[in-house]
Parts: sequence; C-alpha cells; structure tokens
Amino acid sequence: MTVKELSDSFGFSVLTMPEPEREVRGGYAGDLLSWVMGRAEADQVWITIMSNVNTLAVASLSDVSAVLLAEGVTLEPALIETAEQKGINVLRSGDSAFRLAALLGPAV
Repeated sequence: MTVKELSDSFGFSVLTMPEPEREVRGGYAGDLLSWVMGRAEADQVWITIMSNVNTLAVASLSDVSAVLLAEGVTLEPALIETAEQKGINVLRSGDSAFRLAALLGPAV
C-alpha cells in the first residue's frame, strides 16, 4: 500500500505529501523521540502526537514512509513547509494513537 492509498482509505488529512507513492510496510507508535529513532523502521508509518521540528528530524533519520499525527495534532505552517522540502509525508487524524494502531495494524 502507498501513503496516498493509506490516506485515501482511512480518510486522513494530508498536511504534506511530497512522496505519495512511497510504500508503507508496517507501522510504529511512540512519542519518545530517542526511542522512535532507535526502533522505527524504514517504510513504516509512525503514529505520534509529537509535532515539533525534532519530529521531522527523527522521521528523516528513521526513513519512515509517513508521520501520522494522532488526536488532531497539527504542524505549524513553517514545519509543514520544512516537511515538504525534506520529502516527509505528514498525515493527520483526530483518532487516538491506540485507535490508529488498531485500525492500521491489519491493513499494513
């Protein structure tokens, strides 16, 4: 499944999608950035409530397919622009991280 297919299938809001055809091969949920950096794998969707510039750095270093912001969290406009420039897909949902993980688990 691609990031675009994932977003379309589940109705996530798109904050930035510079790589819509990026493959999604699993997921990771977590908010402790150092923990995520050491455990999230390439091509996973990272579910988090973290929304600062360090989140984008960890997403880039971990090479995740997309960041999925839970609980209605959003990025400031300057961070959306940074994510776009760095090729980081960022999606958004009003659902909790728990609900998103349960929802996406069987799909990815």
